[in-house]
Amino acid sequence: MAKANACKFDIGAFLSPKSVAVIGAAPVGQGLRGRILEIMLSHPFAGRIYPVSRGLTEVQGLRAYPTIAAVPGPVDLAVLIIPAKYVADELERCGRAGVKAVTILSSGFAEEAGDAGLVMQARLPAIAARYGMAVNGPNSEGFANLDLALCPTFSPAMTATEIPLLPTGDRPGRIAVVAQSGGMGFAFYDRGRPKELAFSHIVTTGNEACMEVFDVVDYLIDEGRADVFCLLLEDIKTPATFRRVAEKALRAGKPLIVNKIGKSDAGARAAASHTAALAGAYSAFQAMARHYGLIEGNHIEEMVDIAQGFLAWKDRLPAGRRIGICTASGGGGGWVADVCHEHGLDVPTLDAETRKALDAVLPSYGTSQNPVDGTAQAIRQIGHAGMAELVLRSPLIDAGLNVMSGRAIEHLVHERDKLARLKDETKKPLVLWSYTLPVPASAKLLAEAGLPVMTNMHSAVATLRHMADWRAHREQFLAASETLRTPPAVFDTAAAALANAPAVLSEARAKPILAAYDIGSSAREKLVTARADAIAAAQAIGGPVALKVQSPDILHKTEAGAVALNISGDAAVGAAFDRLSASAKAYAPHAFIEGVLVQPMAVPGVEVILGITNDAHFGPLVMLGLGGIHVEILKDVAFAPVPLSEPQARTLIARLKGAALLGQVRGRAAADTAALVHLIVALSRFAADHADDIAEIDLNPVIVHAEGHGLTVADALIVKRVARRAER
Repeated sequence: MAKANACKFDIGAFLSPKSVAVIGAAPVGQGLRGRILEIMLSHPFAGRIYPVSRGLTEVQGLRAYPTIAAVPGPVDLAVLIIPAKYVADELERCGRAGVKAVTILSSGFAEEAGDAGLVMQARLPAIAARYGMAVNGPNSEGFANLDLALCPTFSPAMTATEIPLLPTGDRPGRIAVVAQSGGMGFAFYDRGRPKELAFSHIVTTGNEACMEVFDVVDYLIDEGRADVFCLLLEDIKTPATFRRVAEKALRAGKPLIVNKIGKSDAGARAAASHTAALAGAYSAFQAMARHYGLIEGNHIEEMVDIAQGFLAWKDRLPAGRRIGICTASGGGGGWVADVCHEHGLDVPTLDAETRKALDAVLPSYGTSQNPVDGTAQAIRQIGHAGMAELVLRSPLIDAGLNVMSGRAIEHLVHERDKLARLKDETKKPLVLWSYTLPVPASAKLLAEAGLPVMTNMHSAVATLRHMADWRAHREQFLAASETLRTPPAVFDTAAAALANAPAVLSEARAKPILAAYDIGSSAREKLVTARADAIAAAQAIGGPVALKVQSPDILHKTEAGAVALNISGDAAVGAAFDRLSASAKAYAPHAFIEGVLVQPMAVPGVEVILGITNDAHFGPLVMLGLGGIHVEILKDVAFAPVPLSEPQARTLIARLKGAALLGQVRGRAAADTAALVHLIVALSRFAADHADDIAEIDLNPVIVHAEGHGLTVADALIVKRVARRAER
């Protein structure tokens, strides 16, 4: 038995009922109400099924009952397929009758235009809570529990055919699908079942008035039958549940393969109109997904293939990104090698010992480098299994990709046992890419051998990349030491300063507060309000200086002509002070001017922007970007939730497309990445500690100097949350 779920309702009664009432059941041919019961009865569900119909005494060969209260015996699950305006009252009747769970397939709620649907949907959570019922939907397409052969859905994908719901024989694990979209949820099963994949559940959650995707995932992790999850998300209604369950899945070794609708403006509009979802900022979701190791898939076939790879090799994931390719088609091998390069995978030349073993079986026109082109002759001699076995022995290889054709079953039949033995004995994973469409017999034979075969080369390569990356991410996540705690004195000092600070803190006000966390330095800077004081401050600094107007009302100083750089000499400093003061006054006549900040000019380096944004859904996120003031043009940015450890900060840097600019470039010394890592960790800790007070932080630009010479925070801005609340 699965342990109690964190939710207050019984998801077990929803997904694994012993008795089901179909409220609104109809005869075959009468639309969706007839199809639901028809599909349910076409599968060998062992529990009781009770049609409920006000006008019929018998439906599809079963005795029907006029009301849920008239049904004899307890009802674990009620399926509602009635007009939306009657649903809330019927849900109330189910509660009074002792029904434990309800799935609402009816549409016409919050996904509809206008307020009427919203009002009807708003009634459902209170009724569910009052009776402790697990309520799924509305606007759902139902679900399927494959082991129970229970399919309360109208999806045509679950119509009984000659293909059983589950493949015969032993299969390495199960896939669970949980999707907000009904049609797309069952599409995963429709694409995966012909590949001889085993599914535990397909659950569609619809508008999620009560139960959410991650409530279901939480239960299924504990229940234990699902090894891999495919999720289609339109929004995340409860971020705390998402965080807890995503971490739980990562720790349990259960990959979550997701697609989140809302990457584009059009996608966000579609999500909102389809299930009244607010798609939110995709970048924020992506930051959370990467933090917890969620694997983003681009389309249904790719997600199914990734799941197939994880199922086959869950106990032997690649230790790295080095791929050995063996093929009977030279063109196919070269093509897939190019795709590996596109995905950031390495296809190294094999070691001398492995090549010697391969050369012994290859014809003179073959090649043992990598890709290993065995040609049809070597395949006939030692088979696909023999070729792959030799390649996988190489110490320079982490995983194998076999280019083959699944069209001719007779070639595979001869090495059925060898393929199965290879799967059992190899310590490294192998993925097969069939460049022709496999016949069903080939798919079944390879599935029985436990080897994943894919028909899209990009999906095959992406599967290997995701398996390697997920293993590395999980190991890092589990090994991560606890984030350093802030000393109470440091926290208290910063908290008191923030409490007494204005809503918007200019650089001169922000830096002393940040300095408590070892972020930047204001020791050699001075805020002045008079020309003579500016000259004196510059003299004390010595060398070239920068002058910047400080005002909470002028956030973009360059546009206001309120910045002067590389100024030397008393006369030039005085003139710059006068010019900046006049420019600021002209740009914003009513601005409150705190003064002019005089600071040393920083030596050149690589410019980055580092900041904090407080996402309304997920809380504070670190943003790192290359380009300093040009980041809006370059858009090379990465996000992560706070706080971050040092390894996580390094991973954040590595995600930048231009991360190589921090290394040695044309004779220029590498940048001080260690100093940047320290700054990212410190800022993330500051943001986590003071999340209730901070709306935004901008450190822009941060100039990262040569290795060993640290960095300079050349500008800083803090916006308190009170300022953002006031704006709204």
